[in-house]
Amino acid sequence: MNESDIVESYYLETREGLFFAVKGLEHPPDRWIAVLRYAPDAEKGDRKKNGKSYRRLYHFAEQEQWIQAAYPQYLAYDPVFQTILQSVPGSLVQRIYDPCRRLQELTNAPAGKGIEEDAVTVAGLLQKEAGVPGSSLGITGSLLIGLHTERSDLDIVVFGKRNCMKVHHALQKLLDGETATGLRRLNAQGVQELYARRAADTRMTFQEFVQLEKRKTNQGTFRGREYFIRYIKGEKEVGEAYGDVRYTPLGRTAITGSISDDQEAIFTPCRYLLSGVSGSEGTTPANLKEIVSFRGRFCEQAQLGESIRAAGTLERVQNSRGQVWHRLLLGNSPEDTMVVRR
Repeated sequence: MNESDIVESYYLETREGLFFAVKGLEHPPDRWIAVLRYAPDAEKGDRKKNGKSYRRLYHFAEQEQWIQAAYPQYLAYDPVFQTILQSVPGSLVQRIYDPCRRLQELTNAPAGKGIEEDAVTVAGLLQKEAGVPGSSLGITGSLLIGLHTERSDLDIVVFGKRNCMKVHHALQKLLDGETATGLRRLNAQGVQELYARRAADTRMTFQEFVQLEKRKTNQGTFRGREYFIRYIKGEKEVGEAYGDVRYTPLGRTAITGSISDDQEAIFTPCRYLLSGVSGSEGTTPANLKEIVSFRGRFCEQAQLGESIRAAGTLERVQNSRGQVWHRLLLGNSPEDTMVVRR
């Protein structure tokens, strides 16, 4: 496996038994940008693996508090993003978990049951309906690393832009059709439960949340079990390597504007191009061209032509050709938001 293959949706297990989820597609040469998802915890851990108890860490504040207290080696200043990020040095990685390999293992294994059977079935369904190679699909999350329970979600990942577009289109047709595939959009109870889980990390009114979530296709249920589908571009489709573009955080800001391009709304990271941007105080941040997020919850959040209100971190962006613009980064604070204005 090439180190450049290790991108969003892969997991890393460290020598201390910590499990990190890799984030994004650009990484320093000596470490991977990743967030802590599971840690050994004999007292509060409700997941089991190899006789050990593990605790899932849901929120950024909880993750960073845990790392600062016991594992500061997993916090480091990044010169490209110009901020301190959770990340894993290559020298401390004990095992790398590959989503595609894991799905292939489940597919080739004797017929499973429960969540493992559902994962294989829904991946096979999407592959067949979209006409994409089986190697373009994988399984991530707790099922990837063996810390799942029967209540765990199905976290599916698709690699390659063309494959992603095909799967997304096929999923829309399946959800909009009347065929008995077991795929459904979230019902009222499902939306309420999702809102309760996310409210601590992404604050918005329940009405705003329902308005946005009810039309999304990247999350729903399969045979009554929640799924989330993550769409990842291929390495050669990103168009830039680590260090080609540099980002300078400039503090928080709130804006209104219109979506001028939503072609990358389904991907992680997702990206929306903007027009008609105004700041909350009536001023316009200089050349603010886009909204970007590395968090799946902001995928499919707005559509072409819609007017939006958003708040997040304003960043100055400069590429290797000297071009400069600004973007709004969402997902680093519970106050970050993006809603459609009616």
